Amino acid sequence: MATVSLRKVQKQYDNGFKAVHGIDLDIQDGEFMVFVGPSGCAKSTTLRMIAGLEDISGGEVRIGNQIVNALPPKDRGIAMVFQNYALYPHKTVFDNMAFGLKMQKKSKEEIRQRVEEAAEKLEITDLLDRKPKEMSGGQRQRVAVGRAIVRKPEVFLFDEPLSNLDAKLRVSMRVKIAQLHQSLKQEGNPATMIYVTHDQTEALTLGDRICVLNQGKIMQVDTPSNLYNRPNNKFVASFIGSPAMNLVDTVLRQSDDGIFVEIAPGVRIFIPLDKQSKLHDCIDKPVCFGIRPEHISLAEKDDMFNAFEGELTVVENMGNEKYLYFKIGGKELIARVNNQDITTSDIGKTFRFNLNTAFCHIFDFITEENLTI
Repeated sequence: MATVSLRKVQKQYDNGFKAVHGIDLDIQDGEFMVFVGPSGCAKSTTLRMIAGLEDISGGEVRIGNQIVNALPPKDRGIAMVFQNYALYPHKTVFDNMAFGLKMQKKSKEEIRQRVEEAAEKLEITDLLDRKPKEMSGGQRQRVAVGRAIVRKPEVFLFDEPLSNLDAKLRVSMRVKIAQLHQSLKQEGNPATMIYVTHDQTEALTLGDRICVLNQGKIMQVDTPSNLYNRPNNKFVASFIGSPAMNLVDTVLRQSDDGIFVEIAPGVRIFIPLDKQSKLHDCIDKPVCFGIRPEHISLAEKDDMFNAFEGELTVVENMGNEKYLYFKIGGKELIARVNNQDITTSDIGKTFRFNLNTAFCHIFDFITEENLTI
C-alpha cells in the first residue's frame, strides 16, 4: 500500500484547453478515495494522470515516497480496472488474471495460488475455465477486478467500473468492491483505492473520503457525512444528495424578531440563533438559502413558526417515502416525507409545510461559499 499525493497538478491540451487547474490532494495509506463530479469535470483525467496514461502538464504526482511523473504505468505500482473490462477475449478467466504475473516471470505455483485466492475472494472460482464471451457483464467485471488483485499493487485505480452494468448488478458489484477493501484490511494488507464515478450513491457508500470535482478544480474533500451535512459551497450542496438540496436565491434581512430570508413574497423564514452570528455582515445582501428535502415536513395544525402554504404539483412514491414537489410564490421546492396519505389525487391542493431551519444553509451569492459553517 502507499500514499498518493498530488501537488499543483495541471493538464492542458495542445489546443490550449485546460482540463485540470493545479489541484492538491493527499490520499492516505489504505484509504478508499472516490472522485465524483459531473461529466467533463476531469475526474477520469486526474485518475489517468496518476496511472501514467495521461501526461502531466505541470505539478507533481507521488506514489509512496517516489515522484512518478516520468515513470511508465508498469513501474508505478498500480493496477487499474477499466469501464469496459479490457479482457482478452481469446483467453480463459485464469489466463486473463494470470497474464500480468506471467509478464513478471512469476513461478507457475505462485501464479496458480494468487489467481485461486483472488477468484475465491470474488466468488468466480467456477468461472476460471470460461472465456469472457461466456460470462455476464457483472462476471466480466469481477474478473477485471481479480486481475488487479493478483498483482498485489500498492494502489488500485477504478475508472467508472460499474457504469456498463444494470442497476441490480451495480449494487451487487459495489458491495463486492467494499467487501474487498475491508477484507484486505482485515488480512493486514490494506489497499489504497482510488475510484472514479459520476454516481453519488456509489461515492457516498464506498468512500472513506470523497473528492468532489467541478471543471478541473476540487470543490471539497471530506467524509460522506460532512459533504452531505456541511457542504463548503453551493456546488457541493446541489450535487451531493438525491433529491437535490432546495436552493432559493433571496436577500438576507433583519427585524426585531431576528435574521430572516423571504423565500416568496410575504413568506419569512427565520434563521436559528446559532447561525445568526456568522451572518451579520451579510444583512441586506443577496444570498442563496438552502435546505434539504428531508428537513421540510407537513406542518401540524399548531405549527406557526417557519411554516407556509404551498400548492402540490408532483408526488413521487418511492415506496417507504414520498417526494412532494410544491410551488410557493412561483418557486418549486421538494419535501421528503413518510406520509402515506398523500397521493397523486392531491395534486393541485394546498398543503401547509414546515421548515426545520436548524439544518439550513446560507450561501454567499457571489462566491457561493457556505456562510453558516
